[in-house]
Amino acid sequence: MVTTVIWIVLVLVLIGVYLSWTAGRLDRLHARIDAARAALDAQLLRRASVAQELATAGVFDPAASMVIYQAAHAARLAPEDQREVAESELSQALRAVFAESAQVVAVREAPGGQASADELEAAVRRVPMARRFHNDAVRAARAVRRHRTVRWFRLAGHAPFPLAFEMDDEPPAALVEHAARPDRPGH
Repeated sequence: MVTTVIWIVLVLVLIGVYLSWTAGRLDRLHARIDAARAALDAQLLRRASVAQELATAGVFDPAASMVIYQAAHAARLAPEDQREVAESELSQALRAVFAESAQVVAVREAPGGQASADELEAAVRRVPMARRFHNDAVRAARAVRRHRTVRWFRLAGHAPFPLAFEMDDEPPAALVEHAARPDRPGH
């Protein structure tokens, strides 16, 4: 009788340790999602800010300036439920304006354009990486949350189900290609 009670207590302790470990893991994954989302938000804000700065610098023709400015402004002010669309539209606007290498060269040759183009190029390269880190963290948390044990014991608590950030984040090819050229000054 005593050994049966000991075994039952031992099994209950092991189950408790497992549930505690799983809840802690899930909590760490949610913290990782929050950190990755903050990094993604920072990169998106940086990209929109640099794009707005470039649009008002007078290095583009008026139509291109207006397209980039409006897309960047919309991306910065978009409500959370429309943010993915607004950020995708900014990506599309940047690709449209920087469709040809001649535009990149013109921007780089303008006063202060070299630094602004470099900053924009860095921003458009970092957005896909930040989005990938965020979505990887979301995928990992979703995998843990799908386990029956997590659902039955409600180990996720009241945390919302993590959502991936889906957007068009392809950088303008001409801008990235020009930045990667070895014959470019400064490289």
